[in-house]
Amino acid sequence: MLLQFETLVPRLDKQGLTFERRLMGADGRPYSGGLNTSAVRRITPIEFLAIVEAGLAETEGPNALPRSPVVGFAESQAQYGDAPLAVGRVRLLSDRAYRDAAFARMVKAAYGGVCAISGLSLRNGGGRAEVQAAHIRPIGDNGPDIVPNGLALSGTLHWMFDRGLISIAEDHSILVSHNKVDVATVERLIHPGRKLILPKSRRDHPHPDYLRYHREEVFGRAA
Repeated sequence: MLLQFETLVPRLDKQGLTFERRLMGADGRPYSGGLNTSAVRRITPIEFLAIVEAGLAETEGPNALPRSPVVGFAESQAQYGDAPLAVGRVRLLSDRAYRDAAFARMVKAAYGGVCAISGLSLRNGGGRAEVQAAHIRPIGDNGPDIVPNGLALSGTLHWMFDRGLISIAEDHSILVSHNKVDVATVERLIHPGRKLILPKSRRDHPHPDYLRYHREEVFGRAA
């Protein structure tokens, strides 16, 4: 299972203390040397949950989806809890619905609410982006819930992508199964440049391996 954090977790929490207590000096600040230089370190379950809490903090802004209040996030970096925090994290990390919601928020934010194929940015009455988050390598084929395995697409293009009617070439040009999709539909739905509109951050660009998988295993195979 691979789930990408929505928020980059810094070394220090909101109180200026290290998440990993073994890296804390007498004043609560990280010290130099020792375990700080280790590539692999053991952390306690409580430290793990605190890091997950910070990493899965809700993305804000018009391109983020509202999170259901039943998830139970702490409002701030609170004192470490036991059962409530643990139950919430386990459910969030394992429940498909919650993982889908987190994935959708991150993809929508990465693409700025713009459909990567049509170039359209449609908003609902509340100002929320209407694009959907599509997995490039399907979750049924072990595709992870990370932005490099996602595309922000309108509902129709999401449906077409999932069914292999369209795909993405190595140079990010749009591939179309022309024996299944007529020219008029292509002209209406696909950006005139016929190339994928990429996120601003290169770390959010679709990974070539996932695109290759979609071309080889999904594209052109719709019934």
